[in-house]
Amino acid sequence: MPAGIDYEAVFRALPGAAMLLTPDLVIADVNEAHLRLSGRPRNGQIGRPLFEVFPDNPADPHASGARGLEASLRRALATRAPDSMPLHRYDVQAPGRPGVYEERYWSAVNAPVIGPDGEVQLLVHRVEEVTELVRARRAEAGAEREQMEAQLYSRARELQEINERLRRAQAREREVVLALQEAMLPAPRPVGHHRAAVRYRPAIGALNVCGDWYELTDLPGDRMAVGVGDVVGHGLDAAGVMGQLRSALGAAALVAPGPARALETLGLYARSVDGAESATAVQLTVDWTTCTVTYSSAGHPPPALLHSDGTVEFLDRATDPPLGARPEHVPRPEARTPFTEGTVLVVYTDGLIERRREDIDVGLGRLSDSLTRHRGADAETLADALLAELLPPGGATDDTALVVIRL
Repeated sequence: MPAGIDYEAVFRALPGAAMLLTPDLVIADVNEAHLRLSGRPRNGQIGRPLFEVFPDNPADPHASGARGLEASLRRALATRAPDSMPLHRYDVQAPGRPGVYEERYWSAVNAPVIGPDGEVQLLVHRVEEVTELVRARRAEAGAEREQMEAQLYSRARELQEINERLRRAQAREREVVLALQEAMLPAPRPVGHHRAAVRYRPAIGALNVCGDWYELTDLPGDRMAVGVGDVVGHGLDAAGVMGQLRSALGAAALVAPGPARALETLGLYARSVDGAESATAVQLTVDWTTCTVTYSSAGHPPPALLHSDGTVEFLDRATDPPLGARPEHVPRPEARTPFTEGTVLVVYTDGLIERRREDIDVGLGRLSDSLTRHRGADAETLADALLAELLPPGGATDDTALVVIRL
């Protein structure tokens, strides 16, 4: 150690704030820089416990400056090695203003002083206030945040305008599609001397409409052909395909010997229509002379017969894959079932019964229960009741076609 150096004078003259503490964390000495920084007189600090002189703000339940400093000092004592503290907040009571604490930020290092006996005699607490730096960084961050928020707001406005233009375009397309749908679907009218209740409900989405259709055809004798189908896809393209398939099935029903042959003809035709792949359809022939319903299904939900005793029979004994699903032509199955006077035939598309992440049997169960509850209603009333009970309150995500005939 160089002779003649007054280390006490050096300690007091250090430009950085420093404090000497005993192992019991009692203030042994402070230099001039620390006195200026703390704003407290020397005689108000020397010999007093550190956290009695510099307590945490009692009004702030989240204050942790004293706790963090004590933990660092204890580590320096235990390890006998310097401990650098991360930047931390430690509010200090304003000089001459009891109970008033000022927000302050610090960077500190705590180092042990080892005596000849190998024990820690003192702790050096060197501290640098960085409050102004933190405030400057905070102001910069605030300015950057404001700039970013302004940019995000501007971008949000742009996206809002784009979405609004898209919404208007979709609304216009929806109007066109629904007008086309209305023009292509037959209006409710008697077929022969029998009347059917028909309904079409578009989906709630602007473009999720116009894949479903129905066709009623008067046949020779006291017979009626009923066709219902669903095209994969939505919008104008689906509307065009729907119109072609509906017309083709209506024509096939007039010349084919039964529903299965009519669907076979439609399937062959569908291979030449872009967008008709995997469309579903069901074709039925109602014969009031023999009191039978003959049917065939191409991947379509099964029609339902509501008998006069309230029981419901699903016509599912002649089901085959959707149109165009097979690479080669295969004859389609056909089944026949009798009915009695007063039986109700219900033919529909999947929008009436299917829900996302739900087994189709659940939807068929809802339909069966609703039919049983309303078994005494006429066809028009029953059609309205089914739509009211089975479609979601906010509207379905798929369009729905429905035909109800009291046989």
